[in-house]
Amino acid sequence: MTDAIAGRAYAGPNPYLRGLFAPVHDEITTVDLPVTGRIPESLRGRYLRNGPNPLHVEDPAAYHWFSGEGMVHGVRLRDGRAEWYRNRWVRSDAVAGRLGEKLLHGPRHLDMDFAPNTHVQFFAGHCLALVEGGTLPYELDPELYTIGPFDFHGTLPGGLSAHPVLDPRSGELHAVAYCPAWPYVQYVVAGTDGRVRRHVDVPVVGRPMMHDFSLTERYVLLYDLPVVFARSRPGGSPHPVWDPARPARLGVLPREGGADQVRWLEIEPCFVFHPMNAYEHGGRFITVHLVRYDRFFDPADAGHPAPGRHLARLERWTVDLAAGTVRRERLDDRPVEYPRVDPRRLTGPHRFGYAMREREPGRDTALLKYDLERGTVAEFRVPVGGDVGEGVFVPAAPDAAEDDGWVLAFAYDPAREATDLVVLAAQDFAAGPVARVHLPVRVPLGFHGNWIPDHH
Repeated sequence: MTDAIAGRAYAGPNPYLRGLFAPVHDEITTVDLPVTGRIPESLRGRYLRNGPNPLHVEDPAAYHWFSGEGMVHGVRLRDGRAEWYRNRWVRSDAVAGRLGEKLLHGPRHLDMDFAPNTHVQFFAGHCLALVEGGTLPYELDPELYTIGPFDFHGTLPGGLSAHPVLDPRSGELHAVAYCPAWPYVQYVVAGTDGRVRRHVDVPVVGRPMMHDFSLTERYVLLYDLPVVFARSRPGGSPHPVWDPARPARLGVLPREGGADQVRWLEIEPCFVFHPMNAYEHGGRFITVHLVRYDRFFDPADAGHPAPGRHLARLERWTVDLAAGTVRRERLDDRPVEYPRVDPRRLTGPHRFGYAMREREPGRDTALLKYDLERGTVAEFRVPVGGDVGEGVFVPAAPDAAEDDGWVLAFAYDPAREATDLVVLAAQDFAAGPVARVHLPVRVPLGFHGNWIPDHH
């Protein structure tokens, strides 16, 4: 079955409206997908991934990838079969109105409404499409239809973030939210009942963009870096910009502490979209694995930098709480993004990590598996002209070893001119997929997603 929605193609030089970034214009439902190889029987659930897919672009020259309305793409796996693929726009009021549908309405934060385009997280019985900047998450049903904005049963004091951390020990959800209208960032903790039980407003100067944060067993790490929200003209919308005069610092907040207990540690200027994980050791140290840019959102990029202009590398930061210092160590010269770990290892020690190799001139993308103890890297390479997105690790069983499981990702197949869901065996990463689920369409390049097992 196919549900088609009329769209239009975009011409012009904007890289985020062309090629593999180009939005799709149809909402599709396809069942009993063809598979090459064999889907592991233990994979019973849904792989969901969010990303920008603009429904309408007023000014293609000014469009930026981050501003497109969210579309969630999903594949349902069970009993060795790929039961369905479907993709659905998140129905903010603007999206529903343009599609001629009834508006869902619901709660708002500061009257802001946007179709979240960055991540998908399942928590306390709710499947949430996420974005940063002050807008509420939107809840989706099991078939990706939009239920409406979600404010944690009336307990969320502002927006959320695109990158909450689900603590595998407590089952609680932690987030650091920001909003350009706030003179603070907000640390939020939601209990397993889906209600916010604690929030801390941490004052910051200059409206920084805090895309992500890190969580350890006892601490929250805040990345206060030289990217701030500014207006290009009076009355215009604030947008992120690199401020070379702004100091860079790492905040260390005790999980149960107040704003007055944050320790701010000086670091070299940089920008961090995505940490991989963080954990404590030795009583006084915190190890952080993250992906670091020298700079981002530089005004010299004239609005929308070409994909690949700025490249990030995997680093290990060692925070010495006694000395108040942060030591950097580059772990790999390959440009990477979208770092992930086994979700059972979040906030604690981990040996393995996964990342997407960014495209460089003459090099195609790949998925990488890092052995951070041995310092080795395994690659799953895609064919020339292909692409691959973020890799999501799924344990083979609840008590399986750290790399005993599967890595799932959307990969564009240039031979078919369509996308596959690839399933890689984490312990034999370079061998290639044990299964390829062949989707009937191209999935545009997007951001983040998660595996939602059936036992939720």
